[in-house]
Amino acid sequence: MPLVTQRCVAILYQALPPPVIDGLRKDAKPGGYSDGGADIAVALRGRGVAVATPVAAPDPAVALDWVFPDTAAGIAAAIAAGADTIWANTVLFAGHPLEWVRAPVGIVGQEPAAMQRFDDKFATNRMLSDAGLPVAGSFLLSGSARPGVVALDGVAGAIVTRGMAFPLIVKPVRGRGSQGVTLVVDLPGLVAAAGALLAAATFGDMLMVEAYLPGEEMTITVLPAEAPQPDGRVAGGQHALRPVLRFDQRGGVAPYNGDVPVSANSAAIAAARMDEPAVVAMVAACEAAAAMVGSRSAIRIDCRADAGGNFHLFDLNMKPNMTGPGRPGRDDQDCLSAIAARADGWEYADLLLAMLAARWVAG
Repeated sequence: MPLVTQRCVAILYQALPPPVIDGLRKDAKPGGYSDGGADIAVALRGRGVAVATPVAAPDPAVALDWVFPDTAAGIAAAIAAGADTIWANTVLFAGHPLEWVRAPVGIVGQEPAAMQRFDDKFATNRMLSDAGLPVAGSFLLSGSARPGVVALDGVAGAIVTRGMAFPLIVKPVRGRGSQGVTLVVDLPGLVAAAGALLAAATFGDMLMVEAYLPGEEMTITVLPAEAPQPDGRVAGGQHALRPVLRFDQRGGVAPYNGDVPVSANSAAIAAARMDEPAVVAMVAACEAAAAMVGSRSAIRIDCRADAGGNFHLFDLNMKPNMTGPGRPGRDDQDCLSAIAARADGWEYADLLLAMLAARWVAG
């Protein structure tokens, strides 16, 4: 179990509107992750960690009492309130005000430019695939053709030339959770789903068409080298927590956690399965992927098995959901990473303390 730190931590939530990056957009979560940010703050304070808050006597039932906006003014207010560590529970991007933070103030979270780069699911998956990792096949789709992007009216030919077949997945390139993710079983369904997403432009002007993997779905949280493992050891490299099995998918897709708490459709796999060759290979691939993206905090990678039982990575999340119990009405809010941690003896707060141990300092 990680030792209680003497740090003073301030939690950021997403107040800045998400930027459009190369025509693509990551839709903002309602509340800007303030719910999870408050969960983090309350859990840390419960373990004796000093937590800076925007109000003097924060109410555990009021999320915004516990978190600062991720604006320049919000970060300055957090530091003025005594924080020597900024926990970036928000979506970062190149040019984010967090880039201005310098020593001695430290950061829990990813480097902003790295999050922007690797939040592009297509480019990231292609990089991982080029490195020899098992990744679900995909291609880019838009309303009109451009270099490396297939036009909607040419999608039938693109599927054939890439050796893909229905069913397929249509999803945003910079998506969040299962938002906009659709299983399509034929060409008319694909054209309708993709056409609707492109017309709405919620996620920008491009989509991904991805191979559908019919086997088990699991997700793996990977912690950075500086974070201890549940047994207290420091691994010396990126290291995974217990894989979490996802079930009760809707239309082949795990439902959005705002509609169905992940605690209702997810469970850590049994310890006996950790020696299965397919699971061993999946864990190793996820740890290698985390190293490739230079992760500085917890990430989560979603994987599914093909018809032969071999797992493929399909979604690397640089900012996984980090909700947890402790505040009123939040008893069922364990995130996937917390479910993984509990399987090996950690409570939610222990996972957070391990993440805090990976605090890094810029400049």
